[in-house]
Amino acid sequence: MDLIAKLVQVLRDSPELGAIEVRRGPFGLWSSVRVSRAGAFADGHAVVVAAPGAAPGGSPGAGAAPAAAAAPAAPAAPPSNLVEIKSPMVGTFYASPEPGAAPYVKVGSRVSQGQVVCIIEAMKIMNEIEAEVSGMVREVLVDNAHPVEFGQPLFRVDPNG
Repeated sequence: MDLIAKLVQVLRDSPELGAIEVRRGPFGLWSSVRVSRAGAFADGHAVVVAAPGAAPGGSPGAGAAPAAAAAPAAPAAPPSNLVEIKSPMVGTFYASPEPGAAPYVKVGSRVSQGQVVCIIEAMKIMNEIEAEVSGMVREVLVDNAHPVEFGQPLFRVDPNG
């Protein structure tokens, strides 16, 4: 219950967040936490999957807390037709599912809404980040294994491309 109280406080302190959904897996352990932005439903969310055996009140609660971090100064605005996919949390950006694997997407890749485009590691939890829009990736704004901030643009997608 302490974890739930902390998550409710994160929601109160972060008006940009719309919902936090917590699920329990087998044996009463936390299996996932879903964080959605205000006004977003299936799009614009990150899924946090706890490592097997994580105890209630452990890493998943900590994984949700970085989403409440302050947004950094905005970079130069993209051309009006490009949509930015932004980081929903503070962490480390990974372009591929494992070292040596091909990146999820690169410049010129077509993405569909809900498709995984990268991973952000936060508090030793790997968070799959999904595309919020369908289209063509025009820019990858972060280098692999580099830190990212909450709200930092990761990709620019042309929804007409």
